[in-house]
Amino acid sequence: MRPSALYLAIGFLTYLPVRLLFRLRWRGLEHVPREGGAVLAANHTSNLDPWPLGLPLFPRRYLRFMAKSELYWVPLKWVLDGAGAFKVRRGEGDAEAIRTAVELCRSGEMVVMFPEGTRRAKGLRKKWEARSHTGAARIAREAQVPLVPAAIAGADRLARLGPLRVAYGPPVEPGDDPVETTERLMAAIRELEASL
Repeated sequence: MRPSALYLAIGFLTYLPVRLLFRLRWRGLEHVPREGGAVLAANHTSNLDPWPLGLPLFPRRYLRFMAKSELYWVPLKWVLDGAGAFKVRRGEGDAEAIRTAVELCRSGEMVVMFPEGTRRAKGLRKKWEARSHTGAARIAREAQVPLVPAAIAGADRLARLGPLRVAYGPPVEPGDDPVETTERLMAAIRELEASL
């Protein structure tokens, strides 16, 4: 599937400001498949994490983000849909969102997930606590696509204008046990995060 005009516009309009103003730097792009389906899983510290995570891959990869259902209100819903996001209902074991993600991966898309399910630090209205979920491991296993760990640093300190850092790691092999795979995935994410 081709990215929407809105997705491309957001990427082109924000690439240079994020790259220059926030001093975005990255490493490990060789670990991210250049084509075909994949699950990209990263730590989650800020609502703006998609920008530093996705801009190093722009425009060659069209990223499909799982977005919490609470964000789907007009007019933000139209922006999210146009930017390639799809809805997930947190805390409900959303089987429809998992099926959508598997279908997207099987059709060659890259689905981005934050296995912790929410930002780590509390915001003004924080309902969910960050803890590891097995969705990324289950989706990668069912779709038979690479499970790529990534780490983001600096997105929670944007008032200081960065620096933003991103690291992509070697794919984690999805095993039969999604809990064990998730433990290995989170260990890889923590290792990448510690290196930033």
